[in-house]
Amino acid sequence: MRKAKALYGIAAAVALMAVLELRLVGANFVSDCDITWEPKNAKTDEGGNHLTLSLVSNSSGSMLRTKKQFIYGSVSTRMKLVKGNSAGTVTTYYTSSIGDNHDEIDFEFLGNETGKPYTIHTNVFADGIGQKEMQFRPWFDPTADYHNYTIFWNQCMIVWLIDGIPIRVFRNHSAQGVPFPTRRQMYAFSSIWAAEDWATQGGRVKTDWTKAPFVAEYRDINLRVCDCAFYGAAGCPDSCASSSNWYAAPDLCQLTKEQLRQMRAVQLGYTIYDYCADGKRYNGTVPPECSMPQY
Repeated sequence: MRKAKALYGIAAAVALMAVLELRLVGANFVSDCDITWEPKNAKTDEGGNHLTLSLVSNSSGSMLRTKKQFIYGSVSTRMKLVKGNSAGTVTTYYTSSIGDNHDEIDFEFLGNETGKPYTIHTNVFADGIGQKEMQFRPWFDPTADYHNYTIFWNQCMIVWLIDGIPIRVFRNHSAQGVPFPTRRQMYAFSSIWAAEDWATQGGRVKTDWTKAPFVAEYRDINLRVCDCAFYGAAGCPDSCASSSNWYAAPDLCQLTKEQLRQMRAVQLGYTIYDYCADGKRYNGTVPPECSMPQY
């Protein structure tokens, strides 16, 4: 209870999110996105500002992708996850490049049995190298109402935020040989799919298909990104790296003291897996970035 009160008592006026909210550009699930997988399982209304994605069988989900490709900026949407018994289902909001050695920044939400909490799964891939997972239990019911999920990405760091609260940072240590996404154009994706072989309690709990369809809801998508179409494919990385871009402001290269306090409260109370703490996975060692500053 004390942890929850501490989180809810944190001031809403956070510097990074204040900047992001001012800079966000409203997009539309119809005009600014394409359904790239199983369009029959996706529905939009409210002029394209409300989206549902349905999972109806173990081989039939749905996926939406933005028309824009980008390097750096912020992408944000509000989501309400699958209610009830969601075991074996995965609902996502993430960014990814296309092709070999891809880059990717993940929010994945792993379903659970009725009454048991979701797992919020985060990960980052750069040059095709991933396995940098952190997982959290939500401090709220993600099925009862919409919550805002934001990925902020610049040359300094990646920040995952929920309702304006940073939950994780991955800093750019490419100069020390740690891969960081800086070169490949990404899309933003939303999807729902079946993963009963691993998603819930390591695959021990399977999907109850009598409960299908499983429906996730999205409301409002906001993009404030360096649009690669504006520069053309050849010029996008160089142009987006310009220090004149809003996301390259010096004060957006680190968390504020208040944001750091928020994140530490979340990580202390709600982290359930951190690859940097999993020495067994790495035979007694951890990846090099785990000993480097992230904040």
